[in-house]
Amino acid sequence: MKEKSVVYYLSLEDIKDENILFNYIYANLDSNYYISDDLSAEFYTLQAVSGFIATSISLENKFYLVPEMQFEYAILDFENLHISKKVKKLLDKNDFAFSINTNISEVIKNIQTHHKSNWLTNEYYEILKKTKEYKNPNINFELLSIELWDKSKTILIAGEIGYKIGSVYTSLTGFCLKDKKYNNFGKLQMVLLALYLQKNNYSFWNLGHPYMQYKFDLGAISFSREEFLKRWLLICRKIINF
Repeated sequence: MKEKSVVYYLSLEDIKDENILFNYIYANLDSNYYISDDLSAEFYTLQAVSGFIATSISLENKFYLVPEMQFEYAILDFENLHISKKVKKLLDKNDFAFSINTNISEVIKNIQTHHKSNWLTNEYYEILKKTKEYKNPNINFELLSIELWDKSKTILIAGEIGYKIGSVYTSLTGFCLKDKKYNNFGKLQMVLLALYLQKNNYSFWNLGHPYMQYKFDLGAISFSREEFLKRWLLICRKIINF
């Protein structure tokens, strides 16, 4: 976050107003964080479609969403996917089970357990659950739970949650068990997800902040906000008819 960055309140009306969105949010390179007490599925979905990635915060015992219009984004184009030798060995061993959307509550519970300072609170999870019931014929938004199990599917080793908008997948947060016998299983989960996205004709994978080395090890490239939005808006924003 840049110094002297101002945190503005963000409303549903702001997101729907293209003048505000394009000229005062996208174009404002001095601010990235916004705050909102609109906890509706419509607000969450539209801020996501507009390119924000939302976390949360509690201020004076009140819960707020914190949508971020990032300064930079880590993007994986699947032709750049890199699979390390250690992950290749795990793939060859095939001692795991990979699934999508079979147990989101277990993934959420593990994320909350493994991250001491965690924005994915119960309040945030309630908003995510609302998006599953929210219907808008102009928006192709789908919450996804990514799961990596042991072979017997009794132990959830690693996982993440994110969402699909059009043909783009965006990661939110995830976890991996810290037991030594599961070394590199977090990277395995990401590789399996990348292969799944590629097989299912996703355009690219939005991994969010480009500050973690494991994203670059996977093959991701850092895009400025402007560069990211050029690609994002062509696929995601155009599906909305306000």
